Amino acid sequence: MNHLSRLSGVSWLAGLAILAAGVVLVPTRTASLTGAERTAGTWNEVVLHSFTGADGQEPYAGVIRDSAGNIYGTTWSGGASSCGVVYRLDANGQETVLHSFTGGDDGCNLWAGVIGDLAGNLYGAADHDGASGVGLVYKLDSSGNETVLYTFVSGNTGCFPQGTLVRNSAGNLYGTTYYCGAGGGGVVYKVDSSGNETIVHAFTPQNVCDPQCGDGFNPNVGVIYSAGNFYGTTYYGGLKTGPTYGSVYVVDGSGRETVLYGFTGGDDGAFPLAGVIRDSAGNLFGTTSGGGARGCGIVFKLTPGGQETVLHSFMGGADGCNPYAGVIDAAGNLYGTTYNGGASDAGVVYEVDNSGNDTVLYSFTGGADGGNPRAGVIADTAGNLYGTTTRGGPADDGVVFKLTP
Repeated sequence: MNHLSRLSGVSWLAGLAILAAGVVLVPTRTASLTGAERTAGTWNEVVLHSFTGADGQEPYAGVIRDSAGNIYGTTWSGGASSCGVVYRLDANGQETVLHSFTGGDDGCNLWAGVIGDLAGNLYGAADHDGASGVGLVYKLDSSGNETVLYTFVSGNTGCFPQGTLVRNSAGNLYGTTYYCGAGGGGVVYKVDSSGNETIVHAFTPQNVCDPQCGDGFNPNVGVIYSAGNFYGTTYYGGLKTGPTYGSVYVVDGSGRETVLYGFTGGDDGAFPLAGVIRDSAGNLFGTTSGGGARGCGIVFKLTPGGQETVLHSFMGGADGCNPYAGVIDAAGNLYGTTYNGGASDAGVVYEVDNSGNDTVLYSFTGGADGGNPRAGVIADTAGNLYGTTTRGGPADDGVVFKLTP
């Protein structure tokens, strides 16, 4: 796939309804409930905002939400220079463009969403441009003023950062790049509060390393941080021999990587575009965009020992196809989106319960209600879900939506 056709994964804030309080937060599974304890069937959608181009276009990333009900997110394109925006929606759906990227030193094209701190600052990564043309890490203050914290310069530094960041209490930011690094297959990086970059791990493509190295490479999404380790996925790699269809990996505090699972491209899934969430027992949950029984992707569970269980294999019909986003956990069930499939082949929002039963909560039409969501959803304390679609709306530039049971 060429660079512009790859898709970012679900925000690291999956399932959280507040801005990050300056610490690394990890989406985790809550206590289990049975599927009968959730309302099944079609939920009600409210379109909170429809993009028209000047105010943003094609929101590839999901959203975060603060305690006042404001929603924050990014768009891939649109804005004053067609390079994307960071936006805020108030509780009434009124949009404010906090920053419109120019395509110069301030960056262009946002795969990644934003995270926030208690001071009202937002942090994110631009996939393109910056002083060297290969992306940057930025900060926006509460007035929308941008500070470029770090500019990638290709080579060993990494290039084209696509994943949403995580931030710890010391103000360090962690993320991934899709390309470059010492091995050429992308990196996990740290940018400290002074703007200095450290490479946590450099991925090595199979064709340039030992033929049996088994490393993953080309991460489309950022990392989560739990118990001193970083967890994530790569789009390629993961197997020591034969074709490579992506991996789930862990990187420890010293930068040593372990591939927890390498996808084979069959029923077990292929090409994960989204990250993972982790429960208190150390199990990981995520999706792959391809593979499965019909080639439409799966929802999987991975034990700490690397044993995979396919929780749901999408069939390409009403249940959806190609989950480009990951999952969140709310009330013990998993929630996510598919880019294709559904009644109008414009994607769905789905629920998978503890027994692996799949329920389509909403099927997009591709019209005014939106279509083709690349990002996942977040949940508020009332159980409502919020997300974005890349298409649909009056201008076909995407929407921000809310679903209620």
